[in-house]
Amino acid sequence: DAGARPSQAASKAPPMAPDVKALVERMQSFYEKTTDFTASFRQDYTYKAFKRVQSSTGKVTFKKPGLMRWEYEKPSPKTFVLAGDKVYAHDPEAMTLTKASIGTNQLSASVTFLWGQGKLADEFSITQLPCDKCLGTLLELVPLKPDPRFQRIRLEVDPKTAQVVRSTVVDPDGSENAVTFRDLKTNTGVGADHFKLNPPP
Repeated sequence: DAGARPSQAASKAPPMAPDVKALVERMQSFYEKTTDFTASFRQDYTYKAFKRVQSSTGKVTFKKPGLMRWEYEKPSPKTFVLAGDKVYAHDPEAMTLTKASIGTNQLSASVTFLWGQGKLADEFSITQLPCDKCLGTLLELVPLKPDPRFQRIRLEVDPKTAQVVRSTVVDPDGSENAVTFRDLKTNTGVGADHFKLNPPP
């Protein structure tokens, strides 16, 4: 969701508060040591213009380097796979399979830090926000250089494990795409075959 990072050099980030810096470093270290993970997810997309929320649930699987599979179960089945420089989207109800190319070396650090690459502090100004109802410590990431694809990103981080338990991307129009992760399991030995799509003819 964060899209490609801007090609021009970004301005320098202001210094982070010591406790925020420590949490960000722990979070980056956690994902650097993670070779794969699986989790259940709930996605809530809030359309600001229409004042409505579209919710979906499913499972996500990740494996280094650069493999992700999003298996949507409700309200309708859909599968999205990122494999190297290709993205696949399978919609069985519409009987469509879409394939596109993506330069993973151009992805924002908000995505690549999951693979142990890219430093959030190099691309974002990061601050902690108060939040009584959050699942963890709330960090707000504002790109140092304005990006046409999103305004900001909010990460809720478990202060004990340093795992991201909720990620919210704020679109340019103010709409919000929030993904909550549950039952996260790491380093389970997920095979590469899991990221192959086998749609019917």
